[in-house]
Amino acid sequence: MANCSSCHGVETRGNGPEAAGLLVAPPDLTTLSKRNGGSFPQALALSYIYGDPQNSHLSRVMPEFGGAMAEDLVPVEIEGVLTPTPRELAGLLFYLENIQR
Repeated sequence: MANCSSCHGVETRGNGPEAAGLLVAPPDLTTLSKRNGGSFPQALALSYIYGDPQNSHLSRVMPEFGGAMAEDLVPVEIEGVLTPTPRELAGLLFYLENIQR
């Protein structure tokens, strides 16, 4: 809530108080599965929140959170592979997957 709601909103629909001032609108996080053919995009969500290696942090609007979370890792199955994932991010992925409409 502390890191996401200012842009994504309390209901995670992309309508937070800071959203109007951004060049790129934050997505509605309840429709990630719908926009991905009905399947929750775990790997994409993980890479985007943690810090997508394909894009530098300067080319994106959303800040990277990987450095702040990298200390406490847990195994999470991502696309059939157990992947060391920051505990907080594992919880966030579970939450995001469960709020899909």
